[in-house]
Amino acid sequence: MKIEDYALIGDCHSAALVGRDGSIDWLCWPRFDSAACFAALLGTPDNGRWRIFPAAKDVSVRRRYRDDTLILETDFETADGAVTLIDFMPARAEHCQLVRIVEGRRGRVAMELEFILRFDYGASVPWVIRLPDGEGIQAVAGPDLAVLRSPVPLQGKDLTTVAQFEVRQGDRIPFVLAHGASHLARPQTVDAEAALAATEKFWQEWCARCTTSGEWTGVVRRSLITLKALTYAPTGGVVAPPTTSLPEGLGGVRNWDYRFCWLRDATLTLLSLMDGGYYDEAAAWRDWLVRAVAGSPAQIQIMYGIGGERRMPEWTIPWLAGYEGSCPVRVGNAAANQLQLDVYGEVMDALHQARKQGIARQDAAWDLQRALLKHLEACWQDADQGLWEVRGPQRHFTHSKIMCWVGFDRGVKAVEEHGLPGPLKRWGEVRARIHDEVCARAWRPQ
Repeated sequence: MKIEDYALIGDCHSAALVGRDGSIDWLCWPRFDSAACFAALLGTPDNGRWRIFPAAKDVSVRRRYRDDTLILETDFETADGAVTLIDFMPARAEHCQLVRIVEGRRGRVAMELEFILRFDYGASVPWVIRLPDGEGIQAVAGPDLAVLRSPVPLQGKDLTTVAQFEVRQGDRIPFVLAHGASHLARPQTVDAEAALAATEKFWQEWCARCTTSGEWTGVVRRSLITLKALTYAPTGGVVAPPTTSLPEGLGGVRNWDYRFCWLRDATLTLLSLMDGGYYDEAAAWRDWLVRAVAGSPAQIQIMYGIGGERRMPEWTIPWLAGYEGSCPVRVGNAAANQLQLDVYGEVMDALHQARKQGIARQDAAWDLQRALLKHLEACWQDADQGLWEVRGPQRHFTHSKIMCWVGFDRGVKAVEEHGLPGPLKRWGEVRARIHDEVCARAWRPQ
């Protein structure tokens, strides 16, 4: 399907994409950068998918999120009746869980289930057995274990799992998928209805903290929910998307893996959270940022993993055809090793905005910022790969120079406005030199 036909669900540890046809075609857990369980988004259904859908040929579809939640509801209308498919990921405890509930709203609807579980981005076919209690199946492939439980009888067919069942008005039939490590005990299932109530409460209480008001409050809240869904709760990191290799142009080769935390996004992310009243999440993101860039200033990267990981070697997946035939499909991102001078300014500005909004100061963070500016004094005149992450010779980019100016400007403001110690005169002089160079070399009156 088109990317716009998918909706996001998640639990602040993992994420999945649910299509309008009731199919989950992309799922990564227990971390955003781990192997996908369903990868039909970038290949074929044989690479993994989980679809629950009416058996009828003529079906009308309507869907929505429950107000102020990340609970997705898809309505299927047929000549014989109507059902709603409820999809969500409960707030995580020990294991990731994905819950689907089929609710009968009118008449009788014949339904089908197709469950094709593949690990390693669609490459690894798991070994599947029935659970001893007869209420589901267990799948194992290497380090991964997944358990699918449901009162609906599940049948094996050609290395897939299928089922046919009927839903009547008032029925609520659950399907619960849990993930765990194959060397540990089988994950315990959650009560689907209790998990639904708890998940709804979690999101609505979180949204109730939003401080924005006005005509566009609903749109702002929905955007903040999406941003929250892209956070990794244990570390505070925020990924750009939960997917890889969606192309810049259909059929092209500029298909990058963006499942990482970009320093360039830090200021916008912080401002969005703080403007919405979410200071705890903003502080967690600030703390992630400080930990990630800690170390030698010369080794600062443009992006890091959700835990602050620095190694993200880039490789391609030959067995996936890519989104709408756009290949290669990539995992990792070689741009992590590029020199992009603008990130120094973005880090300085993000931490400046956090100070302005009253997030508790960290002395260690200021020591790190001083070290960053000391290094930037020696390299701001260098060529780099710039905002566009060009994979070619380094060049001088206006945006990079201006963001270097931002870095020194925020250093000056930290001394002048917040009383932090630093070489105010020297930073001011460097700021002025960068300003003069940009005006002289990056500006044409005509």
